[in-house]
Amino acid sequence: MNSEYSKKETARLRAFKTIWANDIDNVFSDVASYYDRVNIFASLGLLNRIRQQFISTIDIQPSHKVLDVCAGTNIIGIELLKKQPDLDIYAVDRSVAMQEVGKTRASQHGFKINGFICDVHTLPFPDNYFDVVTLQYATRHLRVIDVFSEISRVLKPGGHFYHCDMLRPANKIIERSYYLFLKTSLALLSRAFRSGTAAINCQDYFIDAIRLFYSTEELSRILSELGFADVIGNSVLGGTVAFHKACKV
Repeated sequence: MNSEYSKKETARLRAFKTIWANDIDNVFSDVASYYDRVNIFASLGLLNRIRQQFISTIDIQPSHKVLDVCAGTNIIGIELLKKQPDLDIYAVDRSVAMQEVGKTRASQHGFKINGFICDVHTLPFPDNYFDVVTLQYATRHLRVIDVFSEISRVLKPGGHFYHCDMLRPANKIIERSYYLFLKTSLALLSRAFRSGTAAINCQDYFIDAIRLFYSTEELSRILSELGFADVIGNSVLGGTVAFHKACKV
C-alpha cells in the first residue's frame, strides 16, 4: 500500500479512535428512528435521486448472494430486493438500533434480510462467499484499508464491490463551501429533530471526518492498490459524493 495512504489511515485513526470506539454507537442509537428522514432534509431533497443513481450502477442477477456492509436501516437491501426479489441478502452493522429499524422496514415490505451485528472490519463470513458487496455512507467512519481488504476477502473472484459515500471534494472552493453548508445544516437539523446529546456533540466530528477523508480519485487508487480491478469512480454534486465500482480478480 502506498505509504501516503498508510500514513493518512494512521492519522485518521489517531484523530478519531476514541470517537469511533465510544461515541458512534450512541450517535446512531440516538438518530436511528429519524435517520433516513433527516438525511433527505440534509441533502436538500436530493438523497432519493442519488440513491437511485447508485442502485442503477449495481449489477445483480437472480440468486446472487449480496452483502450490505454498514447496512443501517436496510434501505439499500430493500431497494435491491425491489429490483430483483430473488436475491439472498445479508446485512451487517454495528448499531443494534439501526438494524432494529431496518428489520422492521424489510418486514413491512415482505422481504427477508439476514442481519448480523458485528465489527465490519472482521466480517463473520468465509472467503469467496458473496457475488456482490455494497457499502454506503459509512466508510468515513471506518479504517478504510482494513475494511476494503475484508470485503475483498469475502467476495468471490469476479464478484463486484459497489461503494457510495460523502467524500472530500478535490476542488478547494467547493470543499470550503461544503463544510460551511454542513456546519449550518447539522446545527439546524439537530434542533429541528431534537437530537440527543451524543449526536449534538459529534457535529464537528462529522465535518472533520470528511476533511480527513479521501477524494474520488484517491479512493479509486486505494481500491486499485488493494488488488481490485476495473475500478470506476464517478463523482456527483461537485465531488461531495461519489460512486465506486470494483471487481475482485
